[in-house]
Amino acid sequence: MFRPAAMAYLVGRITQLGTVRVQTLNSTYSTIVQAQMSNQSTTRAVESLEGQCNNQAMCQNSAQGAGGLYKHQIGENVSGKDKINFLISTLVDLKDSKEAVYGALDAWVAWEQNFPIALLKRALVSLEKEKQWHRIVQVIKWMLSKGQGTTMGTYGQLIKALDMDHRAEEAHKFWMKKVGTDLHSVPWHLCVLMISIYYRNNMLESLVKLFKGLEASDLKPLEKSVVQIVANAYEMLGLLEEKERVLEKYNDLFTKTGKGCPKKSKNAPSKKKKKSGELR
Repeated sequence: MFRPAAMAYLVGRITQLGTVRVQTLNSTYSTIVQAQMSNQSTTRAVESLEGQCNNQAMCQNSAQGAGGLYKHQIGENVSGKDKINFLISTLVDLKDSKEAVYGALDAWVAWEQNFPIALLKRALVSLEKEKQWHRIVQVIKWMLSKGQGTTMGTYGQLIKALDMDHRAEEAHKFWMKKVGTDLHSVPWHLCVLMISIYYRNNMLESLVKLFKGLEASDLKPLEKSVVQIVANAYEMLGLLEEKERVLEKYNDLFTKTGKGCPKKSKNAPSKKKKKSGELR
């Protein structure tokens, strides 16, 4: 765990400045990491590298050489769990400023030789558990600005976070720009998510338009709850004929139980019991 005093200093500095200065955050992170490495009996290697950089001019001249290597070596000696805890603590305590959040993320990722997409995904899961929807939106948008996380999974996380952050219109615009252009490649659960967002936010015209697009792409609903939502939307729009069409077309979903399993007939023969000598 990171020392409370060090974390308090970091957050205090970031809050005071308003925007995160990458050099300040790097310096603070370096101090924390060195303290942790000292506890792990690795101070000799660190002191040796620090001794080579006592002269400030020498450190600046070698920033892209030994300095960069040193930074990555420190990053490699910190556990993924501690890196995530450090990032989450920093993000949660930051004021609501895009510049501050992006600066903190830039400084945090600077310690990694490769873009830490796996660590960021774990951090997003932790932020979701804490219902930090606004921060999740900022982190994912920062990732996308770096050309990272361009997957349907990340898009779904962003859409959900935008909805939970009461930004349904922005979720709709993102869907139209990045996801809804090719419905054949969109996972069904993501389509259901968007339908439910439209329904809860009274965006009924967008809802029925999406459903018609799914039907045109020969993508049939798997749950009766989706059909019922669409039918309700048609009714609220005054399109009663469309409502009846949908209910009739997908009537089979209302006569099934479980996950697409048909109901058992009362007269269906029961399976014979196995004899005591048969393998079970």
